[in-house]
Amino acid sequence: MNHTTVINKLTELGYKGFKEAYLQQMEDVSYDTMPFSDRLYQLLDAQDIFLRNKRIVMNHRLSKIKDKQAVLDAIDYTPARQINKEQIRSLATLNFIRSKQNIIITGKTGTGKSYIAQALANKAIYEGFKVYYVRTPSLLEEIRIARVDGRRFKLLILDDFGVSAITPDDAMNLFEIIEDRTELNSTIITSQLPVSEWYNYLNNNTIADAILDRIVHSSHRIELSGPSMRKVKSTIKSDEY
Repeated sequence: MNHTTVINKLTELGYKGFKEAYLQQMEDVSYDTMPFSDRLYQLLDAQDIFLRNKRIVMNHRLSKIKDKQAVLDAIDYTPARQINKEQIRSLATLNFIRSKQNIIITGKTGTGKSYIAQALANKAIYEGFKVYYVRTPSLLEEIRIARVDGRRFKLLILDDFGVSAITPDDAMNLFEIIEDRTELNSTIITSQLPVSEWYNYLNNNTIADAILDRIVHSSHRIELSGPSMRKVKSTIKSDEY
C-alpha cells in the first residue's frame, strides 16, 4: 500500500491532525528508525491535539465571551486593588468547577470584575469545560436559551448583576436558572452592588432568600477596590505619547 492511498483514506475520514503528522513523518527520514508503536502513538496524539484544539475554538465561539484574550497571568495585583493572589491561584486550578462551587466578584465600575471572570472562563474552556457568558440584563431577555442550555454549561458567567431594575418576573426567572444549576454546575456573578445590597435589589423576600441561600453560601468572594482600571490604562496610554 502506498502513501497516496493512506493519505486519501485519512482525508476521507477527516483525520486532519493524523494526516498532517503522517505527512511530516514521510518528509523526515529520522522517523524511519523509530519503532512502529512510537510512530503510531505520535500520529494518534496529533489527532487528539487537533480535536482538542477544535473543541476549544468551538467552545470559545459558543461561550460568547467578549474578551477571549483575558488571561489570569495578566491580572494587575496593585495593592490598592486588594486582590488576594493566592486566592486567584487557587481558583485557577478550576477545582471550584469540579466541586460545583460559585464565585461572586464585586467592586465599583471599571475595577476589573468582568476581566477576572472572563480570564477564569477562558482558562476553563482551555481545560475542556463548556462555558457561557452573558450580561445579566441580556440573560433575562434570553431566558429560554438560559433555561434550555443552562445545565449543559459547566460554568455560567452572569456579568453586571444589579446594573438595571429587576421585575418580579425577572427575579423569579433568575432564581429558576440558579436553582437549575445548584449543586450541578458553577456560576460566576459580577456586580457593582455589594452582596449586602442584593436582598433589597431583588425586592422580593422569598426570592431573595432563595437566591442568596443557593449562591452566597457556596461562593468564593472577590471584592475589588482601587481606581478604575480603564482610567489607569487610559492614563498610561496618554503618557506614552
